[in-house]
Amino acid sequence: MKITITEPNSKPLAPYAHSISMVIRSFKGRRNVEVHLFRSSWSASMEESIDWSHTLYTPKTDIPVSKSSRNVVMESFTLDERNRIINYLKEQYSTRLTAIHSTPLSFPVPDGLMGLSQAVPNKNLGVIEFKKIPSYPLNIPLKGLYDLSKHPPLIEE
Repeated sequence: MKITITEPNSKPLAPYAHSISMVIRSFKGRRNVEVHLFRSSWSASMEESIDWSHTLYTPKTDIPVSKSSRNVVMESFTLDERNRIINYLKEQYSTRLTAIHSTPLSFPVPDGLMGLSQAVPNKNLGVIEFKKIPSYPLNIPLKGLYDLSKHPPLIEE
């Protein structure tokens, strides 16, 4: 399994600054399915602890920043959470994963982005809910978003 962790070049403007994705070798009849992990819920106090005036970018200061742009930040992970999630994935799924990637968010986050939690599942787009996995030990509300249409089938059609 290849693990790629990119550290931020400078101190992030928010504690929730690390994104994680994993690549599952074989999943739902597809190969090398990339799953983007995200925090699925958070408290109001977590959101209120962030200075949004420097964390998000909007070209016109008189227009309020959209809630969805805040979601991009809040769905990301702290450094400690990132490390715990990666360790969990390495220990639990080492034979099923081909890669784990983590990159920092670029600040300020542009206005108008959509959080992963806002995606609507359909035939190809789906969500993995880690809390439904009996052996999931972390106290992080973790979900993963995947798009099967982006990955080749295991058996050519």
